[in-house]
Amino acid sequence: MTKGKITFFATIGVILLLVISFYGFFKGTYNRFVSMDEAVKGSWAQVENQLQRRYDLIPNLVETVKGYAKQEKDVLVEVTNARAKVGGAGTVPDKINANNELSGALSRLLVVVEKYPDLKSNQNFIRLQDELAGTENRIAVERMRYNEAVKGYNVAIRSFPANLLAGMFGFQKAAFFEAPATAKATPQVKF
Repeated sequence: MTKGKITFFATIGVILLLVISFYGFFKGTYNRFVSMDEAVKGSWAQVENQLQRRYDLIPNLVETVKGYAKQEKDVLVEVTNARAKVGGAGTVPDKINANNELSGALSRLLVVVEKYPDLKSNQNFIRLQDELAGTENRIAVERMRYNEAVKGYNVAIRSFPANLLAGMFGFQKAAFFEAPATAKATPQVKF
């Protein structure tokens, strides 16, 4: 073999190695993004599953409270309106905002319940309140899992050099499920 042929084959080998390396990087990175995007969507589906459970439980809770607290109509209307907003929310950020509003309305409803000792001893109400508490705990766990998936995904699509590929294929940052500003305020309890 002549020196020219060796140089030619070495150059072809290096180019082939670079092509295979780039292909492996792009394929692996793209597939990782797809997998992480699906994990975020799956985590959000679990959050929605628990939010739907709460959404379905609320009418029973409101009806039970209505029988005892007729003069607390404003709070009951607020819960009903917040629930309707949840049902009408389309995007993930809209759903997050609507559910945060519903959480606030539910907390105000539970403050109303404190005024009615007979209601607190009603077996239907106790069962519904326990169901709601369990559902709220499930929502908290699923929100945490969703936010962990979002964090991993957002870090992956923003890290160099993978961010170049993410931008090329349109991978966008996912929204975190954040507590509203009102949740950070200390609740007012009056007896």
